[in-house]
Amino acid sequence: MPANILLVEDEPAIQELIAANLNRAGHHVVRASDAESAQRIVREALPDLILLDWMLPGASGIEFARRLRADERTRAIPIIMLTARGEEQDKVMGLETGADDYITKPFSPRELVARIKAVLRRRAPQATEDAVELGGLRLDPTTHRVTAGDEALALGPTEFRLLHFLMTHPERVHSRAQLLDQVWGDHVFVEERTVDVHIRRLRCALEPTGHDALIQTVRGSGYRFSTQAPQLSAAR
Repeated sequence: MPANILLVEDEPAIQELIAANLNRAGHHVVRASDAESAQRIVREALPDLILLDWMLPGASGIEFARRLRADERTRAIPIIMLTARGEEQDKVMGLETGADDYITKPFSPRELVARIKAVLRRRAPQATEDAVELGGLRLDPTTHRVTAGDEALALGPTEFRLLHFLMTHPERVHSRAQLLDQVWGDHVFVEERTVDVHIRRLRCALEPTGHDALIQTVRGSGYRFSTQAPQLSAAR
């Protein structure tokens, strides 16, 4: 599944090479040459993943990564550090700063694409094309189909994205604001109650096969996908 990737790299030739290979792999790439430009881009919309060069003009990649991890809004964005510094202590510093992976230059385009896929599968599974099976439901992002056994279920585009996110983060409670950020995008300005409308539509689509009970309301907190019976504090 295509991911929105922010590439922060100040060397034009390297930036062009990486962007061309990621575009070829199906990803959408937004480029920045320094931390300040990258910060403005992130302020507008959260990417699925950031490729971050260690050595940048002005604030370094390490400083920018620390800034991202200190902000609740950007804390969960997967980060892969790109650097020519291959010493163990540098790798440790990058990982301790909050990077999810660390690639030493020079690297092959195939390795980079594979690393991106691995990090997304681990940190942002809703951004991958892997099918998900849970609680008797199967969701396939590639074919955009949801099935319960042999029965196909009809979901609208927003309900599909909502179910995909919930199924790839099972048992976790997500607030309306978090669902808006993850499913609609934090650059889209809609009312939080919009989530309730689409949750109702999603439950209606799952009701014929009895899977609507998997979408649980946690009073005062939000929603979760769970195969366990709701506790007293939760209700559909």
